[in-house]
Amino acid sequence: MKKVIRREVLRKRDEIPPEARSVKNALIKQRFFSLPEFIEAKTVLFYASFRSEVETLSIIRESLNMNKRVVVPKVDKERHRLRLYEIKDASELTAGFMGIPEPSLSEERLINIDKIDLIVLPGSAFDYSGNRLGYGGGYYDILLSEMHKKIPVAALAYEEQLVDSIPSEMHDIKVNMIVTDKSVIRT
Repeated sequence: MKKVIRREVLRKRDEIPPEARSVKNALIKQRFFSLPEFIEAKTVLFYASFRSEVETLSIIRESLNMNKRVVVPKVDKERHRLRLYEIKDASELTAGFMGIPEPSLSEERLINIDKIDLIVLPGSAFDYSGNRLGYGGGYYDILLSEMHKKIPVAALAYEEQLVDSIPSEMHDIKVNMIVTDKSVIRT
């Protein structure tokens, strides 16, 4: 069931025309920057956008200009984990695992998840209850299970990525809010 939903939603996301995608990205960015959780956050974990995901590189750049501490994950394939690094500039991201932009930095920049004030994650599909369908690797579910404090979790998504229901399992961690081109859904 999850594979069918993922395939269908990703097809819809991939088919959004570039002009429409640009408008949607601007609306999502505007809504995201107005979230109280973002305004109050000192340290924000972002994903670096890839393929047809909601564009985050401009959000990362603007967050850095707002003097936010920005953290971006890097895939540690051997340990099947995401390692979190503080970046000072978007130019510190280079193509990494599967071509996804990742930090290529020294261990001094490694950050523990509990130092994060707001987590922004990607996904292929979301439902109105906050269930998230990732890409099948489980990396973010593992990362979120390592939290020792309650950190708000936001998803950035196009309206086309919303579905009525996503099957969830015990280990799946829900998002607290979904920021789309049309609204902010609090779950």
